[in-house]
Amino acid sequence: MNQRIAEELAFNFRAYGRIGRGDRMRLTPAQAQLVARTAARTPEVMVKVLSGGATSAKAVKRHLEYVGRKGEVDLHTDGGDALKGRDAATQLPEDWNLDLEEAGSQKRIGRGTKAKPLRLVHKIVFSMPAGTNPDKVLTAVQNLCREEFALKHRYVIALHTDDPHPHVHVILKAVSEQGARLNIKKAHLKEWRFKFAAHLRDLGVAANATPRQFRGIEHRHIPLSVSWMLRRQNRHYREKTLGSVNYADTPRVKSK
Repeated sequence: MNQRIAEELAFNFRAYGRIGRGDRMRLTPAQAQLVARTAARTPEVMVKVLSGGATSAKAVKRHLEYVGRKGEVDLHTDGGDALKGRDAATQLPEDWNLDLEEAGSQKRIGRGTKAKPLRLVHKIVFSMPAGTNPDKVLTAVQNLCREEFALKHRYVIALHTDDPHPHVHVILKAVSEQGARLNIKKAHLKEWRFKFAAHLRDLGVAANATPRQFRGIEHRHIPLSVSWMLRRQNRHYREKTLGSVNYADTPRVKSK
């Protein structure tokens, strides 16, 4: 699978469709299949990292309780166990030594400083469109995590089916067993999307991973400077057409 994923990651959609390229038909079998899946609008996988929390052992426990639905959803560990019951979330943090990680983080940044504490875990979500077999989504994520993090980063997995889109939560310990910290970048998410889709296809599930701009979805980020400029222009237009308003002269309306 590694060679196939490497060929897909190396494929440049933007350059492939450029007029005048004489090599645009020289594709590997994996790249040709990627183009065919994209043209056929094969269901796209989704991988995202959730923000917030995860900087204290208590916060990690609360998130484990959330993804475990307070005992209603099994928590699958990196050792192959399935933790069940309301106390399942309390079993992992002790095994992961999160209290020691939290104390070490506070010692490094120093008390009373404005530096943000480091994350103890990463919260990652793998999702597929509605109608996908949820058990196969879970198996694909388990295979991916085993391939990427086994004997390195501790993790726990939970499958949620209470939403039309079956999705899997992965709580991944940020610091590996060897002491290396994982800082997730866009390149990681891109690679995990391709591998997640490949594992799903190995299980007989139609899945694809392509950039959003090449599947008809545009997401334009507006810089903060442009946003403020538009606000000033709108304010100037309102004042020019309606006149400036002196809010100090306007009567106050007492709430009943």
